[in-house]
Amino acid sequence: MATKLLRTLSLVSLIFLCTTLIARAGEDALKKELADLNRLTGKDPLRGALKGLVDNPQHAKKLLAFGLSAAEKKELSYNAAMVLGLTAAEMKDMKTAETYLRVCMEKGAKLQSLEKLRQSYGLLIELYYDYKMYADSVRICKALLELNTDDGKDRKVVATMADRFGEVDFREPRDSFDTAQRLRPYIFEYYVKATAKLGRYDQAVKLVDGLLKKNDNWIDRHLKGWVLKEAGQLEAAAGVYEDVIKQATADERFSQSQRDAFIEQFRYEVSNVYIDLKKVNQASEHLEYLLKKRPNDAMFYNDLGYIWADNDMKLDEAEKLIRKALELDRGRRMKSPKFDPKTDQDPGAYLDSLGWVLHKQKKNKEAKEWLLKAIADKSAQHLEIFDHLGDVHMALGERDLAIKAWEEGIRLASPNRRDQERKVLVEKKLQKAKSSK
Repeated sequence: MATKLLRTLSLVSLIFLCTTLIARAGEDALKKELADLNRLTGKDPLRGALKGLVDNPQHAKKLLAFGLSAAEKKELSYNAAMVLGLTAAEMKDMKTAETYLRVCMEKGAKLQSLEKLRQSYGLLIELYYDYKMYADSVRICKALLELNTDDGKDRKVVATMADRFGEVDFREPRDSFDTAQRLRPYIFEYYVKATAKLGRYDQAVKLVDGLLKKNDNWIDRHLKGWVLKEAGQLEAAAGVYEDVIKQATADERFSQSQRDAFIEQFRYEVSNVYIDLKKVNQASEHLEYLLKKRPNDAMFYNDLGYIWADNDMKLDEAEKLIRKALELDRGRRMKSPKFDPKTDQDPGAYLDSLGWVLHKQKKNKEAKEWLLKAIADKSAQHLEIFDHLGDVHMALGERDLAIKAWEEGIRLASPNRRDQERKVLVEKKLQKAKSSK
């Protein structure tokens, strides 16, 4: 009995020893990997390290957890922290991403590096905005807007700054040098937009009006148009956009190609305002202009075809435009070195447009096939598409399936104004369908 007990204890000790050795080996490997990241220089090695981590999420989670202590102790290089921050963001772990990117933010401020401040603060702001975490985007915007990087030393400044107008060289003496100041116009725009996305429209308008009082120019007036559109003040927004388009057209400070780029952006944005206003002719006019300027852009074919279909106009021509959009987009994807015919799929938004125009033509069986393909695109799952699918199911006498589609659409509704307005309409359809059972 004693011998058996000793053997059991020996086995337990051996297992414990092996487990400890494996854990230590794993920890040593993570230490080495962290040390290798700290020595990274150059864009290609950084991209390679990032890809390696993103492609192996289980290992990436271990390294991210292991590296937090080094981040908190400021023992990471800028490049190591950037790679780990981007990896965490790719995995949608924004709390961890911010921990690492804060290392970059502090180093950028300490080094008075415009590029590093833009990469770290700007990237975190954009990530939070893209993930619809608007309160966090506002929080980081405020941090940069209030950041003082002026160390009080006189300098002769020589730098290259890339902003929304392109690269600008400047060489000038200054009493002080506040690096963050150069980023504030770019960050301010995100601050205003994220504030509006939180539903604080009056505050967002006041922020822009304050900016316009200091320097009234069409770039910033465009931002006011965007806020007014977001707030649902559509007539006012359309007026601002049309005025901005005229000013941009006549502004000879910029090259013709620069002006064209701005005008195309503003025309596209105001076309969406006119769609919300049910002013289809004005929306069509802007989209037809864009089609002439960019005849190989699938988006404009799809959008024009969709608004005609949605308003029961030119249905045959609308179908041709949407099919052309699908054709152009497939051609674009096939040119990509990453193209894989086995996994390739058409964008759900374009498939929805095709399904919708077929529904309008009373071709509901065919419409249903395209709409089911549309919702298979996870990136395109949206209240509007499920609303369309529900309408098609009802037209085919498939009430239970229509109810299911509308319920799923309501679940996916975002807090933005357009979705909330559609949600009210879908809820009425849903109530009517359920009461008729």
